Amino acid sequence: MGFAELPSTAAWRHRDARDGFEVVFLRRTESGYRLEGHTAAVEDHDAWAVRYSILLDPSSRTRSAWVAGRSATGARQLALETSGEGTWQVNGETAPLVDGCMDIDLEASALTNALPVRRLRLEVGQEAEAPAAYVRAPDLGVERLAQHYLRLEDQAEGQRYRYTAPAFGFECELAYDRSGLVLNYPGIAVRVA
Repeated sequence: MGFAELPSTAAWRHRDARDGFEVVFLRRTESGYRLEGHTAAVEDHDAWAVRYSILLDPSSRTRSAWVAGRSATGARQLALETSGEGTWQVNGETAPLVDGCMDIDLEASALTNALPVRRLRLEVGQEAEAPAAYVRAPDLGVERLAQHYLRLEDQAEGQRYRYTAPAFGFECELAYDRSGLVLNYPGIAVRVA
């Protein structure tokens, strides 16, 4: 099962780990896709808000991202650029910590778990490591996040994956729609539009 065209908008309600909402506007461009979103949440009694713009090439590989965040500790901005082959710059400086990562993963975003799935295009039963340049929500800190995806049998709505992030001791089954956007991210978010 391939992926349908991305919708023009999508939204998720954060739940369990945090309380909040994410809205994204998705647009096809001459060079791939532009994903522009906003997310705000309260987590452990601390409120934060993140705005982002992610550029993807036609193969859904991350090319660049701009992220702005605000929390009780202040406002921050972050610019990430990648060659598309796994080398990164963060605010214009080389970032060897995330070398080899092909995707960006924003802690604040359910959307970014679509990026490796759309890029990898795994068949049922296939699995892959998909380390990501992980951006923390409150402080926009960047770190490497090991992730593993195993494609399970499809369901009527779309694809399913067993997802693991060992650094957090986290494992769940992710459900995606026909365009490859997350429908249900247990303990994190559920798609509402």
